[in-house]
Amino acid sequence: MRKPTRRRSSLIKGGGAFGPGGVDAFDRLPDDLVLALLAGLAARAGGPADLAAAALTCRRFRELAAHPTVLSRAAAAAVAVRAGGWSDAAHRFLRRCAAAGNLHACYFLGMVRFYCLGSRESGVALLARAAAGGHAAALYALAVVRFNGSGGGKADKDPRAGVALSARAAWLGHVPALRELGHCLQDGYGARRDAAAGRHLLLHAAAPRRGRAGEDDDGAAASRFMVEWWALTSAEKPATAAGEGGSCGAGEEDAEELRLCSHARCGRRETRRHEFRRCSVCGSANYCSRACQALDWKRAHRGQCAAAHLLAAGNAY
Repeated sequence: MRKPTRRRSSLIKGGGAFGPGGVDAFDRLPDDLVLALLAGLAARAGGPADLAAAALTCRRFRELAAHPTVLSRAAAAAVAVRAGGWSDAAHRFLRRCAAAGNLHACYFLGMVRFYCLGSRESGVALLARAAAGGHAAALYALAVVRFNGSGGGKADKDPRAGVALSARAAWLGHVPALRELGHCLQDGYGARRDAAAGRHLLLHAAAPRRGRAGEDDDGAAASRFMVEWWALTSAEKPATAAGEGGSCGAGEEDAEELRLCSHARCGRRETRRHEFRRCSVCGSANYCSRACQALDWKRAHRGQCAAAHLLAAGNAY
């Protein structure tokens, strides 16, 4: 009995998906075309997992997905690493994106290094690189650093530079910077006082915007990372203290005295003691900026501050 023979696929025979001799036509595509496809995917990625999934498709995608052309086009969501997934691999990925010229990666990694990892110089350098490329959130981040003198002392505060950076970010459409600039003009902080212009800017910042949910902007991912980072750090401290018999060094004691911004969605932490401004009524809330103070007042602190004030008045009698 004759042994049955396997028929060749019509795709191979006709050269549909495969060329003559069974060669995959995908391998015949030029690298420039594949890079353009991957760059378009990176620009529309909804998270780092989308870019990672594309890289795992095949060996060629894995090699070309790490090309600077692709990494430089990655969207803000594509470089938005979560604090719970932070690792050396995630840090390397962000460094490669920043080295490729990705402004979103420069901003995100700059914020993480400056506020979470304590690498002030490299963090400011990355933020400055993003700001030079016109990244509005990076401009506002540098403005907050200038207002507070973050990473230095009280003598390093520069309100005029902070106002100039906020104005540039507001001109690019950054709502928190617009709100900050309005409060500065109202208070005459870092600029000549103009209450009418300040109110106009604040009304413009409070106007609803189509396609934007609440305060969701380019800085939302970095703020979410910092909030999660400090929550994870505070959760790990009791376990570490219990394992070491409750002892801690002087440096750790000083770090515990540094306060977070009381605005729940900010995530910034002081770089020195008493860096952030405190609520003048209750003294229990700390804010990195006037914008955060105004937002937290509307959302939560109005009731908390009134209750604390009444309690303090009752204890005085």
